[in-house]
Amino acid sequence: MERLLLTTLLLLLPLLAVDAACSNLEGKAIIFPRQSVTDYVLLTAKHQKPLHSFTLCMKASSDLTRDYSLFSYSTRAHSNALLLYLNRPGEFSLTIGHSEIVFKTPLASKGPIHVCVTWESATGIATLWVDGKPQGRKGVSKGYVLDAHAKIILGQEQDSYGGKFEEKQSLVGEVWDVHLWDTIIPIKHTGPAHRNGNVLNWHSLNFQSYGYVVIKPKLWA
Repeated sequence: MERLLLTTLLLLLPLLAVDAACSNLEGKAIIFPRQSVTDYVLLTAKHQKPLHSFTLCMKASSDLTRDYSLFSYSTRAHSNALLLYLNRPGEFSLTIGHSEIVFKTPLASKGPIHVCVTWESATGIATLWVDGKPQGRKGVSKGYVLDAHAKIILGQEQDSYGGKFEEKQSLVGEVWDVHLWDTIIPIKHTGPAHRNGNVLNWHSLNFQSYGYVVIKPKLWA
């Protein structure tokens, strides 16, 4: 009996660790198939240090007409230390340190989007790009610094550090090519000038998935 239990444990260990290890998700997407408060992905930064500036780029697709979270970075001091949120097709909300700005874009398509946002503490200037096109610059949270010890979540919006999700803010759809840098990266029409983020890197991503989350080859470039 003891030998059987040991054999079973050895067989299960690789399965238990698969989501916690660094994985190369190049060519793949993370799919959130349903509305819920239980389905999400927790990302772990490669280097945990305060962020005085950042560039965040990601691709997403959803046919939702309601609002939903794209990227949620929560600290013990601020549950919305960094939140990229889609209020409706073509309207993006960026929250940094619980201060919010809104970018209204002419893009109202429900198809896949490629969104990048940059921000620097020194000036508070944030810039949004959608599908490689600049959508304007606005000021938010000048002088603020994002704490290093964060819960970074895809698929849900955090109302507390690592939790307190709302079903009607969850993403039903898919995300891919998520990268985060600790500096401002030039954005071209094809995307960021540098391929791999040094804080979050889709090609070497440390993550854990919870609930009904599926990884499949991506449908779009």
